[in-house]
Amino acid sequence: METGESTAVPQLVRAAVRERLAALRHYEDGAAFGDDPEDLHQMRVAVRRLRAVLAVASDELAADWAAGLRAELRWLGQTLGPVRDADVLLDALLTEAAGFPPKEQAAVESLLATLRTERKQARKRLRLALRSPRYTRLLRSVASAEAGVLGTPDAPPLHILDRPLRALRRAVDRAGEHPSDEALHEIRIKGKRLRYTAELVAPVGGKAARELVAATRALQEVLGAHQDSVVAEAEVRRLLTASVSASNSARRADATAFVAGRLVERACARRSVYVADWPAAWTEVDRRARLVLGRSELTTPLLNSRLARKGRTATR
Repeated sequence: METGESTAVPQLVRAAVRERLAALRHYEDGAAFGDDPEDLHQMRVAVRRLRAVLAVASDELAADWAAGLRAELRWLGQTLGPVRDADVLLDALLTEAAGFPPKEQAAVESLLATLRTERKQARKRLRLALRSPRYTRLLRSVASAEAGVLGTPDAPPLHILDRPLRALRRAVDRAGEHPSDEALHEIRIKGKRLRYTAELVAPVGGKAARELVAATRALQEVLGAHQDSVVAEAEVRRLLTASVSASNSARRADATAFVAGRLVERACARRSVYVADWPAAWTEVDRRARLVLGRSELTTPLLNSRLARKGRTATR
């Protein structure tokens, strides 16, 4: 689709719906039956981006059909999620333990046995879901969604950035200078919504919009890695409990507990790095957003100043 400054929101939404639907269909076989975890990851991303696009349609274009379709996409995302989360955790823990001695490697495998079983079960549920009439109906609904995109033809595209940007700024304000893990997770979620909306308007937003997409992606990488470390710590503790309960050897249980402690320690160390890095990433997002919208004011000047100083101090 050719785009220009006169391209309206409905056209952008229609094009995005077509693109995300194509991605769903492209990756579904690999997600269900393939060996490459990236297929499942990309399918899950397509679901999230579709939901973000439909949120814009629902909020800005008064499309009543969007709410029900987003609910069905949430179901699909929740079906994909457990398999993807297990893939991420397995990869992270195996990478972290790659330098452990052979005996500790064996203990790691004991720790991960429960996770591998859970992933296998989740994959079975995913395959059933992708073969179900419900999934077929979902694809048909997405395919017909373009017809429901009405809206005002001359609506200015860039204004749809306002709502997700305000939501992100409020989340940053609430987090304060010493945010909790939960607060950073909330910022991550709000940042992701801004990113997907920025991707939607990037075809008409020029270089400034593309740079906003890049800045939000960088923020997502930092906060995503932070959240992965939070999840890894909690999951290692849970898997340790399951492993020790299933073990009939005190020595094996002790070895598993030892490597679990090492993995938790490393997750905590990584998390401290990401906590130091996110303020600078957020400041860049805020700056790029103001450039896109043609604004010079800082919505949160005091907090941004403090975060910027904190980021500079952390990198010295």
